[in-house]
Amino acid sequence: MKYGLIGEKLPHSYSKIIHEMLGRYEYELCPMSEEEMRAFMTAADFDGINVTIPYKEKVIPYLYHIDDNARRIGAVNTVVNRDGKLYGYNTDCTGVKDTLRRAGFSMAGRKVAVLGTGGTSKTVSCVCRELGAGVACVSRTPDGKSIGYGELEAYGPDFIVNATPVGMYPQTGRSPVPPSALDGVSGVFDVIYNPLRTSLMLDAQERGIPAAGGLYMLVSQAMRAAELFTGEPVSDAETEAVYKTLLSRTENIVLTGMPGSGKTTVGKMIAEKLGRAFYDTDSLAAERVGPVPDYIRAHGEPAFRDVEEAVIEELASKARGAVIATGGGAVLREQNVKALARNGRIIYIKRDIDKIVPDVTRPLSSDRAALEKRYAERKKIYEDTADYIVENNGSAPECAAEILNIVSRSGR
Repeated sequence: MKYGLIGEKLPHSYSKIIHEMLGRYEYELCPMSEEEMRAFMTAADFDGINVTIPYKEKVIPYLYHIDDNARRIGAVNTVVNRDGKLYGYNTDCTGVKDTLRRAGFSMAGRKVAVLGTGGTSKTVSCVCRELGAGVACVSRTPDGKSIGYGELEAYGPDFIVNATPVGMYPQTGRSPVPPSALDGVSGVFDVIYNPLRTSLMLDAQERGIPAAGGLYMLVSQAMRAAELFTGEPVSDAETEAVYKTLLSRTENIVLTGMPGSGKTTVGKMIAEKLGRAFYDTDSLAAERVGPVPDYIRAHGEPAFRDVEEAVIEELASKARGAVIATGGGAVLREQNVKALARNGRIIYIKRDIDKIVPDVTRPLSSDRAALEKRYAERKKIYEDTADYIVENNGSAPECAAEILNIVSRSGR
């Protein structure tokens, strides 16, 4: 192996994708036991590697030299072989710094609460102090070096950084702090990148607080490692291009709107054009309970909404880079919207009510009066929960083209 990543388990790693997008070398994922890691580091038969959990500290005894950042933090995530001697670096520091800069978070003279006390917490804390911030680490078991979660409000942070795994896939519905902890906060940074937007981030954004996730940090630290591997600089433009491409591959396009607004037709067009998987939540629900109209007639709308919620939670957690058409009432439950927003951008397909034809097979919109009632109930919810609104009063191909244009412009 010339270049790659070592760690105990690497089932969901994006590292191979990121490094090979840069196009400078091939990159391997190498899960290994601790015994295998010792033999691997002793042999040193590689040009450059990245290191992840749980070996960031355990590789240090095998190194000839480590840089100042890695020494201060006590962890190495990049190792370069130069003439048989191993040099260790911590590029996570640059990843954190670049993410804070990109988010527009000015840390000088501000108070930062870093949730967690592990290796990532040490990295974030080191960077924030270097940028002139005061830092308090927050722990479930506080000691003289950290404060407890119950002391967070009294500390009054300007910024909160989550450096714990709370909220990471598959436990995506959790947040390390309640929404009330965000009162008075100017920005949130969550180092988690799966999901793209954690519950903590969504809580912040709901309150108008800027929030950054961990995907850009992941890309940035990889680009810095690539520079160390090859000795060739990686520009900010290259880093941004890799980030946007990765985001496009992993972020879902979620379509909401009234029954009959064209979500399924338009969604299939978009999926075919982009070469993505397509899912229809009503169809997935029907696979579980049979025809949706029959189920609603037999069991009532609330029972169907429970089925729909379970379908959306499962799909939204697992789908990556897909196109998802939702049922007309999916947005009625906040939990559904949050689940879809974790890994997706929500696009409301808005069609004038007089252009939507009632469907006798749909018990909730079987006639004009029922359709207009549903539209009045849902219109504001559709608008408030959407990242983008696209009108579909012309042809389906025109609507699909506009959405594709949005996706292209946004880098998503």
